[in-house]
Amino acid sequence: MAVFMDLNLPFSSDRSHLGSIIETAAHLGFSTIAINYVFEPTAKKKQEIPTPTPISELMDGLPVVQGRSRPVRVLNRLTVVITDSSHFRPNAPEYRRFDLLAVQPTTEKLFHAACMVYDIDIICVPVTEKLPFFFKRAPINGAIDRGVVFEVSYSAAIRDSTMRRYTIANAVSLVESCKGKNVILSSAAEKALELRGPYDITNLGLLFGLSDGDAKEAVSSTCRSVLLHAGEYYMLNSVAVIEHERHRKQFFFFFFLDQKPGRRPGSRKADEELTSAN
Repeated sequence: MAVFMDLNLPFSSDRSHLGSIIETAAHLGFSTIAINYVFEPTAKKKQEIPTPTPISELMDGLPVVQGRSRPVRVLNRLTVVITDSSHFRPNAPEYRRFDLLAVQPTTEKLFHAACMVYDIDIICVPVTEKLPFFFKRAPINGAIDRGVVFEVSYSAAIRDSTMRRYTIANAVSLVESCKGKNVILSSAAEKALELRGPYDITNLGLLFGLSDGDAKEAVSSTCRSVLLHAGEYYMLNSVAVIEHERHRKQFFFFFFLDQKPGRRPGSRKADEELTSAN
């Protein structure tokens, strides 16, 4: 049975509002969701990277996933909107507060750096405006080789006809360049009414040019690979290999996965997701 995920639910300080979105996501069958904190640095003044709010402070209890009989799993994600290379700080300890790390580059040069250099999990494709640059196959293939995924969010297409055209055009351009590989579809829903079920999103993926198989994976197994990438481990039969690129170390051990120094919090949650899926 497929495990569906929505890795982009924008954070809101309004508990009831965010709770309604999370409850709707669980009702639609999403087993894992990520609360997205967006950070937009500017040159005018110094800004603090946000700190994720514990889910216990946002909700009294987690809703049960429709058809799964267990609570939804909630992750924290940081998305950095970068308009200058100085906006992304690769060694910032604040990044480690989050399970997932994403960037939204605004220029071709920054997109190339995100694909080839930045230690991230997700690259966001702009959907509210015309692409400010053309996708090139070389950096995209570099990102795919590194296990980085590209995210297309769909809720903007629901709000406005102009943004719908941008969403479809930008998504089609991406899919043509990456041949449907390493693409995830997320909601970025600001209201519960903007959420759609996994199978509706799969049909939307077909409109973006994804094959039927790639569209299904864009809300399930490709999202799962993001969690595995965040934990930096790979399953090889019954042997787990944890690759710490940030610390140039490798840990090999059999059968059991445990928290290791330097791993982002998502690594343990990815372990749990892998176990529960099996």
